[in-house]
Amino acid sequence: MEPREDREGRSFVEVINEKYSPENFPYRRGPGMGVVVVPTAGLQGSPMKDRLNLPSVLVLNCCGISKAGDQAEIAAFCAHVMELDLSHNNLQDWQEISKIASSIPNLEFLNLSSNPLAGTILEPQCAEAFSRVRRLVLNNTQISWDTVMLLTQNIPKLEELFLCLNEYSSVSASSVACPTLRLLHITDNSLHNWAEVGKFGSMFPSLDTLIMANNNLASIQDNKDILARLFPNLRRINLNNSGLNRWEDIEKLNFFPKLDEVRLQGIPLLQAYTKAERRNLMIAQLPSVSNLNGSVVTDSEREDAERFFIRHYLDCPEKELPFIYHSLVTKYGKLEPLAEIDLRPRCRAQVEVHCEEKVEQLCIRLDQTVAELKKQLTTVVQLSTNSMRLYYIDKDSAFGPEELKYNNRALHSYSIQDGDEILVVPKTK
Repeated sequence: MEPREDREGRSFVEVINEKYSPENFPYRRGPGMGVVVVPTAGLQGSPMKDRLNLPSVLVLNCCGISKAGDQAEIAAFCAHVMELDLSHNNLQDWQEISKIASSIPNLEFLNLSSNPLAGTILEPQCAEAFSRVRRLVLNNTQISWDTVMLLTQNIPKLEELFLCLNEYSSVSASSVACPTLRLLHITDNSLHNWAEVGKFGSMFPSLDTLIMANNNLASIQDNKDILARLFPNLRRINLNNSGLNRWEDIEKLNFFPKLDEVRLQGIPLLQAYTKAERRNLMIAQLPSVSNLNGSVVTDSEREDAERFFIRHYLDCPEKELPFIYHSLVTKYGKLEPLAEIDLRPRCRAQVEVHCEEKVEQLCIRLDQTVAELKKQLTTVVQLSTNSMRLYYIDKDSAFGPEELKYNNRALHSYSIQDGDEILVVPKTK
């Protein structure tokens, strides 16, 4: 039979008593350590008050916590705590969670990720316990959207909200906005329809950063006026691994008035292009974006990208040209295609081989050495390598033949061209 404690789960108080006892978490001094010894004066009835050393950041993940324990004990030892990580526990009762939160008066960060909260009911009076939280993490909790809305309505200074891996395919708009929220991290859900994303604008009017990668969003459907009205303060957006497949959707990102950082990797639209082409085309399409996929866009890079963009669409029918094409042509003119110049070193040359009265056309490798050329010529001039001397004659040079006397020297160092001559002179005995 399992111990009674394992069947019922562990309490928050039990875990902090165990983890932060002097034996497991010795008192340390020094700036930035954040370790506090709670003084005896003013605290009554706590057998732990002279024993625990708690930092202002409590990390209690994976501890099997399912309940709060004595609230008086929590209040006595967590008055200074500002950040609390309760992820990967077994908390499935909002009343127990609210007991913990309400007993920590300075709590600003709370992580409840990977606790089994699906189907749990949060009562309005319990929601008030989270009123001081500024950053709330609810990843992989399967928490209902109605519960999310109840929390945002009761947290007046909420700035950051994390809702990843919760299987949201739709959201309901709230009649009460959360004007303080700046960051919404809602990756790895199932938000395919832009109409759902648009609701975030009315709910969170001060939204600065929207991270919604891995949602397979199909398109951006709103027009310029609606996007500007819904997201007047949005500066950063992450649409990595979305389903965007039209350049029109990329152009619509220009309708967010303050947008200057964009992440757009892994979208179907860009799969056919090389890495360099993707970046150039994206930079040219987004003239106000200063940071693309985590890299700063420099002035010189933007100019190169915009010139590339013009040339990329030179042969495109007028009706298919992107909206920004004509403004870039006005800026730079209608550029001609870049000349294709092969800067690779020549690897072969067609030369004339002269030996006494005999003349042969021969294709020679320029990466071989003089010694290797002599070996190639043995079958042409019927001489052994030790019985010949080679001379190179540049057809465009006024100078005479140059002897190829160094057997280990590569032929390309002589700048041999098509039409030049190789003169083979038999050695005299």
